[in-house]
Amino acid sequence: MTTAQAQLGMSERTTLAIGEALAARSVGLRARLLFVGPAVVASIAYMDPGNIATNLQAGARYGYSLLWVVVAANLIAMLFQALSAKLGIVTQRNLAELVREQFPPSVVLLMWGISEIASMATDLAEFLGGAIGLSLLFHLPLMSGMVVTGIVTYGILLAEKRGFRPLELIIGALVAAIALSYVMELLIVPVEWTAAMRGALVPQLPDGGALTVAVGILGATVMPHAIFLHSGLMQGRASARTDGARRKLLKLSNLEVVIALSVAGLINMAMIVMASGAFHAGRPEVAEIETAYRALTPMLGAGAAVLFLVSLMASGVSSSVVGTMAGQMIMQGFVGTRLPLWLRRAVTMLPAFAVVACGVSATRALIYSQVVLSFALPVPMIAVAIFTCRRDIMGNFVNRRLVAASALAGAALILALNAVLVLQTFGVAVPGMTR
Repeated sequence: MTTAQAQLGMSERTTLAIGEALAARSVGLRARLLFVGPAVVASIAYMDPGNIATNLQAGARYGYSLLWVVVAANLIAMLFQALSAKLGIVTQRNLAELVREQFPPSVVLLMWGISEIASMATDLAEFLGGAIGLSLLFHLPLMSGMVVTGIVTYGILLAEKRGFRPLELIIGALVAAIALSYVMELLIVPVEWTAAMRGALVPQLPDGGALTVAVGILGATVMPHAIFLHSGLMQGRASARTDGARRKLLKLSNLEVVIALSVAGLINMAMIVMASGAFHAGRPEVAEIETAYRALTPMLGAGAAVLFLVSLMASGVSSSVVGTMAGQMIMQGFVGTRLPLWLRRAVTMLPAFAVVACGVSATRALIYSQVVLSFALPVPMIAVAIFTCRRDIMGNFVNRRLVAASALAGAALILALNAVLVLQTFGVAVPGMTR
């Protein structure tokens, strides 16, 4: 490293090294690590407290039989996150900015409003998750847990002032904490690995209620803010000025998406396996985070219960950080305005405090936040599919027919299942599906 390079910050050195790697004939293993970051940050959306609640219910009620749903959901998620990253790499603009440039003002205003509401709903669920974990582990009032979660989240967000790399490393460490917690859980919980493997590979729905839970897993997996965010995370991180450099960057980005979301998928599967091993045989009615924590201690010991809460807190804090980042990017992209960090954080925290102050159950608030996200999901899914299929925007990197067809099919499936989830949440009977 030269003296001039040593004087640069971590993020600037990373950008410089990425440029050198793209210009080289081949990229070595050590250089490949430079490209790791954006997909890891986006993957947090796939292991947030909402996922924990859904997977807990799936494992407790149906054992290993719905593991295949997580596999299917992750494949769809990989496609849309890869398309979002591709959009950012090729155009050097994020999804919200392209919406503002390409769509009529009235449509942009509507999409911005929906996306802002989705950002608040996302932060509500994630903020509550961290607060629940703190309140249970340290026997704090839920409101106190929320205050602590807010302070910790704000402190982590301040790392963004030093560039993208420190924040990527912090988020990566929190992902590792979640993963390690569930690895240790699986060493404590009795697991029937043959049945788990069969559940992951063989589609099965034991009854109509299982279909309802499967819809919950699939319909709440792809998060609108993660699709917006990934395109923006690729901006300014690496400058690919030629088609050859863009192809190399796309290849490495796709590899990171596959690895990061595979890890997220395995963590989700571990959540179901843990819930199945702990509750399916004796406590299949367990469906809430608080109930699960209190049941784990007498069944498997305090260690298992503490690990469960540690993973919940890491999930809540990291996903809250990422949700705030996405909210900033959405606002800046749609209207060209960026709020101060403390104000943005305060705005997204207010709904959570209001919900708790009104005495609403935290678990019920998590459920309704997922409904709001279901309404908002069409905005980024359809937009990213349209833009990546337009040659005037993507040039030589326009989607091939198979990719375009897969995006259309994936969007149709997720949107249909989200519609079912919304109807069921409001008590509307859906033929063939029972609670």
